[in-house]
Amino acid sequence: MRRRTALLASVVILGLSCTEEDGPISPEGDLLQGTWGGDNVAIIVEDTVAHVHFGCTYGDFSAPIHVDAEGRFSVSGSYMLRAYPIAMGPTVPAQMAGEVRGRRLTFSIAVNDTVTKELVVFGPSTVSFGREPQMGPCPICRRVKKTN
Repeated sequence: MRRRTALLASVVILGLSCTEEDGPISPEGDLLQGTWGGDNVAIIVEDTVAHVHFGCTYGDFSAPIHVDAEGRFSVSGSYMLRAYPIAMGPTVPAQMAGEVRGRRLTFSIAVNDTVTKELVVFGPSTVSFGREPQMGPCPICRRVKKTN
């Protein structure tokens, strides 16, 4: 009985200490480093870059990514629209914007395709922090941390 009570108390305390609204945001208000995965979409947040995949396309955006008090963010970067099976550049300017709610992040990317002179929009799509992305036929780039 004591063991069950202690376990229940631990679950309640854990539940109170990390609410759905807290999410994976640092005390400074930035997205935590790690993988955010979804169906055919992913974000890999590192210290200076957030690498994003939408299907067979990808881009890099400035990090850390600051989230405001309402959970919203917007960040500039570059995007490769023709990335699979062989990357054919150039990379073009892009803007990623979204909102964090708990461990879920919903975002869109607007790409200024300077080659075809049009705006290409991906999303909105939702990813979850710590979830392995399910990328279908296009592989996700695996970013490897440098070790000293």
